Amino acid sequence: MGGRVLIGTQGWNYAGWVGPFYPEGTRSADMLTRYAEAFPTVEVDSTFYAIPPAKSVLGWAERSPDGFVFALKLPRDITHDRHLRDAEADTELFLERARLLGPKLGPILVQLGPDFAPSELQALADFVPRLPRDLRFAVEVRQARWTHDAVLLDLLSLLTDHGIALALSDGPWLPRETVLELAAAPTADFHYLRWMGPNRDLVDFSHVQVSRAAEVDEWAAVLAKLSSLEIDVYGYVNNHFEGHSPASAREFQRRLGIRPVHPREIGEQISLF
Repeated sequence: MGGRVLIGTQGWNYAGWVGPFYPEGTRSADMLTRYAEAFPTVEVDSTFYAIPPAKSVLGWAERSPDGFVFALKLPRDITHDRHLRDAEADTELFLERARLLGPKLGPILVQLGPDFAPSELQALADFVPRLPRDLRFAVEVRQARWTHDAVLLDLLSLLTDHGIALALSDGPWLPRETVLELAAAPTADFHYLRWMGPNRDLVDFSHVQVSRAAEVDEWAAVLAKLSSLEIDVYGYVNNHFEGHSPASAREFQRRLGIRPVHPREIGEQISLF
């Protein structure tokens, strides 16, 4: 592809990954360092729950190599509780903390709640002009009504005017056919992809339990077509997609011709094989 293609997972701190992905005995404090040996990017889930302390953000930067990229989720207090309204101070504070990552800061995901309906488009239209243009933002909607023709055109126009990506999520909220079609018409100079899975039934994250081969085939074809657009692509797999997101992320890498890092290459355990 003309731009960068960075594939990773949503989060890195999962006890079920110790053994199947992380070396046996890996401590929680060391997981990010080990993770970054296998993947070039990660979507940080914890920022969805609260604005991170400066110490935590600086710690992420210190425990990751040069060139690593963090995608951060805007806190739910801003997106879900206040529906983007009266949130200027907290948004400014969050972005101030995010900037502590320096060149390791990637896109910021504005994940709107499932009750954020098209009738609230004006709230989004009031919010996005206040976002700094030197950072990358992606907006995720979670109602199928956003894909209705007139509403979708208004949404795409708004995002295009401000250089904001429409996050494309493979999950239960939007029709996959529509999401795949939208991949051909990016609203920014990058794409933000999220492979979520259809439900939350999976609770054991130690191994792949559901095959999504058909979905992976569809996405691989779409990603191949994006090569002519020369835009950056950030893609993040959730554990609920197949059960064990590191394995799913490696499969996406393979489909893109990116050499995946085998778990036994992480840390010092390679010497044991």
